[in-house]
Amino acid sequence: MLEKINLKTEIDKKAYKKTRDRMIPQLSALQRQVKSLGIPVMIIFEGWDAAGKGTLINELTVPLDPRSIIVHNSKHKLSDEEVNRPYLWRYWTKIPKKGQIVIWDESYYNLLAKQKQEGPGDRVLFQEANEFEKILADSGVVIIKFFIHISKKEQKRRFEELENNKATSWRVTKGDWAENKHYDTTLKRMDNLLEMTDNESAHWTVVEGTDNKFACVKVFDTVYRALSDAVARVGKAPAADHQPLIKAGDDPYRTPVLEGIDMDVAMDKAAYKEELAVCQEKLRLLEYEIYKRRIPVVLGFEGWDAGGKGGAIKRLCQNLDPRGYQVHPTAAPTQEDLDHNWLWRFWANIPKRGHIAIFDRTWYGRVMVEPIEGFCTAEEYNRAFSEINSFEKQLTDYGAVVLKFWMNITKDEQEKRFKEREQNPDKQWKITDEDWRNREKWDQYLIAVDRMLVRTSTEKSPWIVVEGNNKYYARIRVLKAVIAAIEEGIKEKKGEK
Repeated sequence: MLEKINLKTEIDKKAYKKTRDRMIPQLSALQRQVKSLGIPVMIIFEGWDAAGKGTLINELTVPLDPRSIIVHNSKHKLSDEEVNRPYLWRYWTKIPKKGQIVIWDESYYNLLAKQKQEGPGDRVLFQEANEFEKILADSGVVIIKFFIHISKKEQKRRFEELENNKATSWRVTKGDWAENKHYDTTLKRMDNLLEMTDNESAHWTVVEGTDNKFACVKVFDTVYRALSDAVARVGKAPAADHQPLIKAGDDPYRTPVLEGIDMDVAMDKAAYKEELAVCQEKLRLLEYEIYKRRIPVVLGFEGWDAGGKGGAIKRLCQNLDPRGYQVHPTAAPTQEDLDHNWLWRFWANIPKRGHIAIFDRTWYGRVMVEPIEGFCTAEEYNRAFSEINSFEKQLTDYGAVVLKFWMNITKDEQEKRFKEREQNPDKQWKITDEDWRNREKWDQYLIAVDRMLVRTSTEKSPWIVVEGNNKYYARIRVLKAVIAAIEEGIKEKKGEK
């Protein structure tokens, strides 16, 4: 790709000024439309050191309202929070919200472009970048990617010019000169990066950077076209008609996972107390082990209302060091959540290495509650399964232990627990009209859960269906499953088979 670029391309000063003066008010007007229509925009600037990325970002922001723009610089040293989380966490937590433009001066591509040599993990990062962009684009984010290209000779000239000026000499580092020295090798790597990540959701625009004036108008024109297309597309799109997507009787030949669960298993109170003490002591020791070995743990709890999620989580945490874990109750999304991609709020709560995150209800609401209640479209529902699998794969690829629990009870047991809660003053707060309303949709949820269990239970992040009619048995089942998974994660960290 890059070898075909004519780096001698230029524009004269008069044509540049005329084009720039014409496009500044156009871009300003477009930004207002983008904001009013709630279109999120992400613009990425990659390229050679000294290619002029900073100058082009400055030029682009001149006509725009700074209140709706955020510029991030990926060049600064990673913080402790960033180093100890998955590679894309840093970028997921900074994605644009509706009506906002986020600009990256170098991005997640920087690691791939600037590393000294290619490694076996490159293709994984390429895949993660492509999946990240697809998920964002599918949710309405406009992604514009620029690669600013200059020749080896031009780069050297700019370095020398910067070094010869006392005010700018500090900007040229040994790393910059090393890049120039190994320009040809790096060129091949960058060319491969562009080829592997030029995807349907976000194409690369290579900008000839020798002439700054030409580079500026090309950036302006590319952004103008992309935003114009987005405004036209959103303006013509019909309002989403969210209807319930799952009805009782749908999918009669699905795999009936929950129907195959033996719900008669039980444990008496004496055995429970004995097992609980042993398991909790073991978990306390394992908590220190994962901290020492920097292994993150992600535990997700879903289940029927009154299925025992809270009781299991309470026993799980009871003997742990509270500095090493955090429980995240997942409620209905806030307006801030709704203004971002739906996975944004879950990425924000991914644990640091060595810590445990426990989700009391999870990202699986997307494929259970939302399609039944009509909170998502058919398209959003259908692609959510692959988006979830991609999300969890990124967690396990960075070394996380991921477990998901479905706390299963029978319909009769649920009714019994509901009535017990209503009759107990200390537990009445736990039962609401919504619980009874959801119970009426039991058959719809049964379909949704069976689909979810089949389509998102993977080797590295499996679903564990917990037989929950007997609370004692269910709690010990959860604790033992967590212990086994963490022990396996420690073995893998040690390199044991």
